[in-house]
Amino acid sequence: MVDRLSIITTRTGDEGTTGLGDGSRVTKNNPRVEAMGDVDELNSVLGVVLAHMRNEEKLNEYVVVLNRVQHALFDLGSELAVPGFKQLQDAQVTYLDENIAHFNARLPALKEFILPGGSGIATHTHVARSVCRRAERSVVNVADLGPHPKQYLNRLSDLLFILARCVNQSLGVNDVMWQRQT
Repeated sequence: MVDRLSIITTRTGDEGTTGLGDGSRVTKNNPRVEAMGDVDELNSVLGVVLAHMRNEEKLNEYVVVLNRVQHALFDLGSELAVPGFKQLQDAQVTYLDENIAHFNARLPALKEFILPGGSGIATHTHVARSVCRRAERSVVNVADLGPHPKQYLNRLSDLLFILARCVNQSLGVNDVMWQRQT
């Protein structure tokens, strides 16, 4: 493997700008950079979820799916880092759609809203879902992206909601049902 990042500290961002993959420089609060950061944070939160899931053999099928998601999020990051570059494809969105249908079919219908909670792993998955929603909102603010990044994050947040419920089910923990306060 070629050393791609041999120098990590460049000091080129000390004045509040960062370089994009096309060589241009933008401020660190540029919508593109904000979106890159939110997608990166989502990927990191998924790393936490996966670290916990790997300790539970009965969650292995979710690990397989989320490993693939992490790689797709890195692809999305490359689209954000290089203006005009397209990396995500229909197949990646379709993969999420298929898994949404597959895992949702195992769950009982919801008769009420649920709160983030139950098992620790499900709770972390709900955190990932909420970070995914923020990343989606950030990506919408980047003008020159195609439809796939928005579609991917929209579907991913749905999948994470479903997986949080599946994790609770797999671990024998009840979802936390919302109760109207009177």
